[in-house]
Amino acid sequence: MSILIAGGGIGGVAAALALARKGFKVRVLERAAEFGEIGFGIQLGPNALATLERLGVREALEPSCFYPNNLVMQDATNGREVTRIHLKGGFRARYGWPYAVIHRRDLHGALIDACRALPELVSLETSSGLKSFRQDGARVQAVLEDGREVEGEVLICADGLRSVGRAQILGDGEPRVSGHVAHRGVVPMDQVSDTRFLDDMVIWAGPGLHLVQYRLRGGTVLNNVAVIESEEYKQGKPDWGSFAEVERSFSGVIPYVRDCLRFISPERSWAMCDRDPRPGWTVGNVTLLGDAAHPTLQYLAQGACMAMEDGEVLAQKLAARRAAPEVSAHAALQAYESERYLRGARVTLTSRFFGHVCHAAGGARDLRNHLAGQRDPENCFEVDWIYRGIRL
Repeated sequence: MSILIAGGGIGGVAAALALARKGFKVRVLERAAEFGEIGFGIQLGPNALATLERLGVREALEPSCFYPNNLVMQDATNGREVTRIHLKGGFRARYGWPYAVIHRRDLHGALIDACRALPELVSLETSSGLKSFRQDGARVQAVLEDGREVEGEVLICADGLRSVGRAQILGDGEPRVSGHVAHRGVVPMDQVSDTRFLDDMVIWAGPGLHLVQYRLRGGTVLNNVAVIESEEYKQGKPDWGSFAEVERSFSGVIPYVRDCLRFISPERSWAMCDRDPRPGWTVGNVTLLGDAAHPTLQYLAQGACMAMEDGEVLAQKLAARRAAPEVSAHAALQAYESERYLRGARVTLTSRFFGHVCHAAGGARDLRNHLAGQRDPENCFEVDWIYRGIRL
């Protein structure tokens, strides 16, 4: 079986690697002129580390990973701790793997290197963006933006939030704009004077905003992400989410958090989008993966983790055909979608809810702080279902 993957981001190359490990020949078709990732830090729950171990790349990531001691929520308006999750000891024993943070480029680079080590099975092709597809019996023809056509038995559309494949399969229009916008920045640790949370992942939660901080590149730099719910977006203004609006939104937080905005790059912003969960990703021998299938907000830090899980399940379902040749590729893809649909939906909807919790104001903030202050830091029941991972 020859498999085409549209999209060479984390989800696409992880799927290619998972399929190649099962012996499939894969062509990864990337729109950009070179393979690479945009952005800075990414969080990897134990479910993601389990996947990376099975893909054979976890060990290569060790020098680049940082393993925080705790996940800490601080109230950005009064500086007090709201709650925390201990990530050592019992956490590792319960899930089998720790919690890690890493630079997106380091993770993507390790997956690319692993694919390049299998040249007889994985072809990585740039300047090959998907324009459309058509199907003829058991074959799929992918039409590329430059007019070329490539053919395979299966097409996996891992082409992101505004997926061309999704538009053709589901036709559900533009993604849902949340009105949340992020600005990011990375600085060397020697520029950081406050070391209280040096070994933790900390989120400073305020009304309609938050600031996340954790170390990257083996702990040598500090990643900073400032997020606001844009009032200008709610007012219908066209240029909402600017750094000036971020500064205004953070005017009411404690001085330390406000001062950390100097670590943020003001030149570029990321508008946060998702989609309402919807089945029907699979048509014939074409299916969706990662953000093309179930884009989510960042509040559970599971977007890339879910995409990598998708790749594993997809490879397993297609490989199972060897033992049951009467099972069609279409049936295998449907089995993949069936297994991934509700887990992806739960992540999407829970992420929205966690965003409300994180950005709570007034009485909702008071209730959050009261209830969260009573929770056991050894018990992360809210996300236990995620961190336990998948069974293959």
